[in-house]
Amino acid sequence: MKKNWSLWLMLGVLPLTQGCVPLMATGAVGTGLVAQDRRTTGAQLDDEDIQIHMSEAISRKYGSDVNVNASSFNRNLLLTGQVPDEATRSDVDAMAHKLTNVRQVIDDIRIGPPSSLSQRAEDAYLTTKVNTRFITDNNSKFSPLQVSVTSSGDVVYLMGLVTQGEGDAAAKLASTSSGVKKVVKVFEYSTASIPTSEANPAVKAESGPPAPVQAPAPVEEGLPATTQPVSP
Repeated sequence: MKKNWSLWLMLGVLPLTQGCVPLMATGAVGTGLVAQDRRTTGAQLDDEDIQIHMSEAISRKYGSDVNVNASSFNRNLLLTGQVPDEATRSDVDAMAHKLTNVRQVIDDIRIGPPSSLSQRAEDAYLTTKVNTRFITDNNSKFSPLQVSVTSSGDVVYLMGLVTQGEGDAAAKLASTSSGVKKVVKVFEYSTASIPTSEANPAVKAESGPPAPVQAPAPVEEGLPATTQPVSP
């Protein structure tokens, strides 16, 4: 029987949803993948801690009145979603700056009502689609293990510790994924070279008809960030 590899790939990437560090990147699936993560072990643990504490703090104070996603990579904290007014946005931003070990806060929270459950489901699905293409279509130009994907309102945010070329390749691939209206690169750039094999994770997909690709969506280079000192 012919195996439906695309379905298995989609199921395998489903955990990579809003505000979550990919399991592959954190090493939850094996020590070999831990070794490929360019973050230190301490930074990986800090990222998980930052996301959990930020999400809990927002939930305790605002409950369902806001929809804010917290995504951290190498101690850089990205905030996306919706809040009702500027005062709430400022308060959430201040909460982020109080967290231990946060190096930068990149705030792209929008003023408006919380997104609907259907829109959040669409965002989660969009994240899954982009992550799947990063595994199947990266052509060894970058490692999907190094790029964290978050989606909010059909906008895809890319975080990671990458070279300029890797970041550009990941953004180009994301921008041609169906349903993506804009791509925002929130990368930390490195000049370190990597082995070619790193861009080829142990995932193989059976060839099939090419998926329809949309015209490239706009790509933005980063967002204004506010910084604070942090211990290495």
